[in-house]
Amino acid sequence: MNKILATILNAWKVPELRRRILFTALVFVIFRLAAHIPVPAVNIIALKELFAKNQLLGLLDIFSGGTLANFSIMALGLNPYINASIIFQLLLMVVPQLEALSKEGEYGRKKINQYTRLVTVPLAMLQSFGMYVLLRNQQIITQLDPLKIVSLVITMTAGTIFLMWLGELISEKGIGNGISMLIFAGIVGRLPVSFGQTLAVFSPENFFNLLIFVAMSLGVIAGIVFVNEAARKIRIQYARRMSGQKMYGGQSTYLPLKINQAGVIPIIFAVSLVLLPSMLGSFLQGVPNPLLAKFAGSLAYFFRPNGVFYNLAYFILVIGFTYFYTAVVFNPKKIAEEIKKYGGFVPGIRPGEPTVLYLNRILNRITLVGAIFLGLIAILPSIAQGITGVATMSIGGTGILIVVSVILETTKQLESMMVMRSYDGFLK
Repeated sequence: MNKILATILNAWKVPELRRRILFTALVFVIFRLAAHIPVPAVNIIALKELFAKNQLLGLLDIFSGGTLANFSIMALGLNPYINASIIFQLLLMVVPQLEALSKEGEYGRKKINQYTRLVTVPLAMLQSFGMYVLLRNQQIITQLDPLKIVSLVITMTAGTIFLMWLGELISEKGIGNGISMLIFAGIVGRLPVSFGQTLAVFSPENFFNLLIFVAMSLGVIAGIVFVNEAARKIRIQYARRMSGQKMYGGQSTYLPLKINQAGVIPIIFAVSLVLLPSMLGSFLQGVPNPLLAKFAGSLAYFFRPNGVFYNLAYFILVIGFTYFYTAVVFNPKKIAEEIKKYGGFVPGIRPGEPTVLYLNRILNRITLVGAIFLGLIAILPSIAQGITGVATMSIGGTGILIVVSVILETTKQLESMMVMRSYDGFLK
């Protein structure tokens, strides 16, 4: 914690970084203000009562930053964009044209981002209409004529696009990854509500349970920090070579392989997908077909938050996305080629294909440890709720996963920016 505060204070002293921090704070303010602009024709009081009774909707509200409970113009949050990103990450593995485009550097990255934005629009429209049907079945929103439905869908879709634009502005002109930072801001913005609800139901009888929950939360935070900082160091030796009268090379360095290469992305992706069965079940429960309605009810029951199937699916998805995203961000073949290009080798391992196989074997082993750890702490809030009975803080506990990871990643980015600035000043 002291290191994080010291990094922020040092960054504040740098004019360029101070501007970036203030710009990010300004975007946060705009985001929180827009989160309180409601969509018309919605009974907000009845909606909040529904959210208080429904754990699924409460969980969705946390990851939308409170915009869903207010049913604001950004009620969908970044879910459509995250789902579009998942689709394109999967397509990169199976569509050769997209895979080739991803290897074209900055141009390829911009084109894929553009395609992701375009796919976000129809996904947002579909989810907007689904949200309208769900709330209409719950009698939260009245039956609207087609023109008003179109207006509602367009408004909510525009809210998602606006939020996505804010995230890209943070990535470009602010600090950290814009999408992760907005999710972080939404969760942090809702934590006071969770604390207030916990204090409202506080009694001497549940004081001990509350202490256990706090201790488990601190353990989760310490575990996340430890795993994010842990790395397997692979020694790289460089061969000696003569150039004229001088000897070059001969030194050794280390290639750090992080236990958690994927960071917070597996949690975000897993949450986006694990909620789909419950949402689909709630959406189909009102259909006239009794067989389909019964199936939808069973689907919503089995995948209810804090249920066994829900937590099992959450755990498996976190592990799967950890491996998947690690394969996307870390390419052992490319790393091995770079090591060989500069005359390096792993002691005891031949350059080329043997080095690739060695890096793959090490990466698979350490990723398994990181993936299982992330999966366990992802479902730990549900376990904590079952042990302590403190239900009001379980969602906030899940948000800790993202909050801590985003803080660590943003701190590292600030440190790298300050190092780059020091090098630039030295070269000048």
